[in-house]
Amino acid sequence: MKPKSFTAGLWLFLATITAHGEEYRQGMVAAVHHLASEAGVEAMRQGGNAVDAAVVTGLMLGVVDSHNSGIGGGCFMLIRRPDGEIVALDGRETAPAAATADMFVRNGHAVPELSRTGALAVAVPGQVAVFYEAVTRYGKLPWSYHCEAAAKIAEQGFPVPRAYASRLASVAGDLAKFPSSRAIFLHADGTPLQEGEMHKQPNLAKALRALGAGGPDWFYRGEFAQAVAQWMRANGGLVTEADFAAYAIKRRTPLETTYHGHRIVGMPPPSSGGVHVAQILNILEAKGAGKPEDFTHTVAEAMKLAFADRAFWLGDPAFTKVPRGLVDKEYGRSLAAKIDVTKVTPVKDHGTPPQADEHVFEKHTTHFSSADAAGNWVACTSTINTSYGSKVVVPGMGVVLNNEMDDFAAEPGAPNAFGLVGAEANLPAPGKRPLSSMSPTIVFEGQRPILAIGAAGGPTIISQTLLSILHILDEGDTPAQALARPRFHQQWSPDELRIEKAMPEAMKADLRRRGHVLNEVEFIGSTQAVGQPEAGGPFLGAHDPRSHEGRAVGW
Repeated sequence: MKPKSFTAGLWLFLATITAHGEEYRQGMVAAVHHLASEAGVEAMRQGGNAVDAAVVTGLMLGVVDSHNSGIGGGCFMLIRRPDGEIVALDGRETAPAAATADMFVRNGHAVPELSRTGALAVAVPGQVAVFYEAVTRYGKLPWSYHCEAAAKIAEQGFPVPRAYASRLASVAGDLAKFPSSRAIFLHADGTPLQEGEMHKQPNLAKALRALGAGGPDWFYRGEFAQAVAQWMRANGGLVTEADFAAYAIKRRTPLETTYHGHRIVGMPPPSSGGVHVAQILNILEAKGAGKPEDFTHTVAEAMKLAFADRAFWLGDPAFTKVPRGLVDKEYGRSLAAKIDVTKVTPVKDHGTPPQADEHVFEKHTTHFSSADAAGNWVACTSTINTSYGSKVVVPGMGVVLNNEMDDFAAEPGAPNAFGLVGAEANLPAPGKRPLSSMSPTIVFEGQRPILAIGAAGGPTIISQTLLSILHILDEGDTPAQALARPRFHQQWSPDELRIEKAMPEAMKADLRRRGHVLNEVEFIGSTQAVGQPEAGGPFLGAHDPRSHEGRAVGW
């Protein structure tokens, strides 16, 4: 695989041509639903910048894509400002003060349902705090504008997309357990909303307008926090008014590495995504450009090594020592040496990076990217975890609450909803932030941003983001070409290579010959990207073709 320039001629040519023959030089937004992308671009037309566009897009997704994200969840946001400053805002949810390491253990064993559905599954949301900080510090439009844009769609309604209807059908039984959830998402006879039906959410519209008027005080110290705490007390939950009042975002130092001369900037822990995208890139850079037919095998083996490290080392840096050596170039070379390009190599345990105890980091999902001509770039990944989160909607609020407590390790070695295992580093504790795979990433040529990218899909977020970067930087793909390629994912446990069925049969046979156990699936995740291949040139956005409602919108 011979590295090519990011500004390869094919991309530069395609960047200047859209389906309408237009060039988008003022700004671009890519998201999983077209109404959200359109609202983001409209914010820029109204005088806002890419930060305003990202926040409007995120709030809108909480309405039209509420099975994936919303103000009842959290996010990681990377902002590149026109002066070159990079801001990393950690809005990850936090465990309530009453959380304990064994809160999901009954009779000596973890009970998965407790961390996935209902009151105990809920952590304190962080999205509102990050969005408000981003708008008031780095945006140009008033906070109320952002909330009103989403409130209008919640009030007027929108046609239920296919994916939305499918997700509803898959969790209808759990939603039916909670009267407020049932009233919003199910018909009177218990059947879920169907594709094409108009979906109106008046309580959510009311909540968004109250949020627009009252800001985070309404959410964290006012009516919303009180409503959640009251419901928790009545339903065996742990989250209290004090937990909401204690919530604070973290301003993190961005994690940086280089790959083939490009600067790669991501989120540090409690994101495992930034760490392991960087770690895998280091491994592959050290391994060197192999034969094209070795690409999938080699990358899968690198993924496996990184995820073995994730299971042991990663957690909230305020509670556990997360070694910076995981992204050390020399450590990447030592892991690269373990890869046999001809066959699968068993990985029994994690590696040990240099200065593991001394040099440490500071104490279902959606992604959207935006950029503007002034030089603002945003990569934001937002989540409520699995489809419709905890399945809980607090009465009168219309807000789906997350089930992020499932991103903790219920007990060492116990898999979560995505099959990921964790160790003591990721056990629940009061105020602790669960480990996340969210990987918002900005790629630079020198000091110039050229790509904002990220993904949705649990642990496959890491592999999706990684693969897109590899295809763009090493093979000269346009973002749209990179996102359309068949994907694969290896997370160490379970020890299998998940691949999309669209992968060529000859490649599948080759992987089996090398010893991979294949798990074929229809689709892996959803990635969104915005790029600018030439300084001052047009923006090129790409939404994942697996998400039929998605769109990249520019102006």
